[in-house]
Amino acid sequence: MVYVKDIISLCNGKLLCGSKDVLCKNFVKDTRELETGDTYVGMIGEKQDGSSFYQEAILKGANCVILSEEYYNTHEIEREDIPIVVVKDTLACLTLLTEYKRNHLDTYFIGVTGSVGKTSTRDMIYSVLSRKYSTLKNEKNYNNQIGVPLTILKIDKEDVAIVEMGMNQLGEIEALSNLVRPHIGVITNIGTAHIGKLGSRENICKAKLEIVAGMNQDSFLVLNNDDDLLHDYCEKNKAKRKIITIGIKEKSDFYAQNIVLREDSTTFTILVQDREYEVYIPIPGKAFVYNALVSIAVGSLLHMNMEMILEGIKNTSITKKRLEIIERDTYTIINDSYNASEDSMRASLEVLARRREIRKIAVLGDMLELGEFSEEIHRTIGEVVAKEKIDLLITVGQDSKYIAMSAKENGMDKSHIYSFHDNKEVIYFLKKELKKGDVLLLKASNRLNLSEIVEKL
Repeated sequence: MVYVKDIISLCNGKLLCGSKDVLCKNFVKDTRELETGDTYVGMIGEKQDGSSFYQEAILKGANCVILSEEYYNTHEIEREDIPIVVVKDTLACLTLLTEYKRNHLDTYFIGVTGSVGKTSTRDMIYSVLSRKYSTLKNEKNYNNQIGVPLTILKIDKEDVAIVEMGMNQLGEIEALSNLVRPHIGVITNIGTAHIGKLGSRENICKAKLEIVAGMNQDSFLVLNNDDDLLHDYCEKNKAKRKIITIGIKEKSDFYAQNIVLREDSTTFTILVQDREYEVYIPIPGKAFVYNALVSIAVGSLLHMNMEMILEGIKNTSITKKRLEIIERDTYTIINDSYNASEDSMRASLEVLARRREIRKIAVLGDMLELGEFSEEIHRTIGEVVAKEKIDLLITVGQDSKYIAMSAKENGMDKSHIYSFHDNKEVIYFLKKELKKGDVLLLKASNRLNLSEIVEKL
């Protein structure tokens, strides 16, 4: 429980008006998401101070608002019936409140990180654990220094919290892990996302392994044993900490066999306590086999029976814009536009290649934050496009032109390759080009906003 008086004492806050005995149950940073009774926190962004929206928050029913000292010093604040608290730094305040709340929680915490598949893994674990336990997970992409505290502060009486943790540079996951203090830590894989900032996969691995910072020796670490860097870490550290491995290629504690990839689903078999089970995943792609293995491992650690775990996997629903299949009257859209990296591009193209439609079309945009590796990695994706025999390639953005060049160099007919500068050009082209029986994949880094193409179509 966090009261206004706790905000004042923990964050050296100044109460401008209202009662210090008001209970703050749910904290939000966006007035568009605020519901009656929420506490509004004015976060300082790149373009503006969220404190400037405090009156809107009050009109929408906020029970308390927390403002930055910077805003308070430069603006006249109107006194209201609800508590208005001024703190020096709203982000630091959020962190302090999270530490305080975490110290008073009996909730079991699961931390999830990795280069690819964090959100879909989080969603599947949630689907499994919520069969038995009262469970909470991050909303949307709340996996950073603001989103993780907001997630923890939202916890009421949940048995389990699944907290996805993202990063852009070294030190960020360490800070998040020290807030979350996971009982189980999960690392999905080590890819090339953010390699432009971190310089190598080895540094990315180092950043992801920071998840152990907030874990004690009794905590479990679930690792993808097929990933070369995580496999090496496991071999060197399995005697030092409790490591649970999952895999498809390397023999692991939870090992998938007899994998069958279909255009709309995936199945495999797994041996658990000398009994073989068939696992059905309602989502296509080998990547989801790894997600399911993690979910089985976590469910087993939390003493769930396999029947209940399998039911949870079978009923998984993933966050929108992640391999979201949209059936139109004459064609199908695979909306995987939320974000992109080398590994997730490969996985999405593999899913597209297995579709049975007459014509397979890939709209691929830039993968960002690759730095000096950008051309090389985009060219690698061009090789995959040609290998998977995609019928029509459309690229949009700056560096995605290397995908087009490489696809052509690897044997794709140049008359089936188009490159555009922006989404408007792509929309205009597709509205003329799309035919009955087409399937269309959209994949790029989130900043390219390919979901705009989906909306227009």
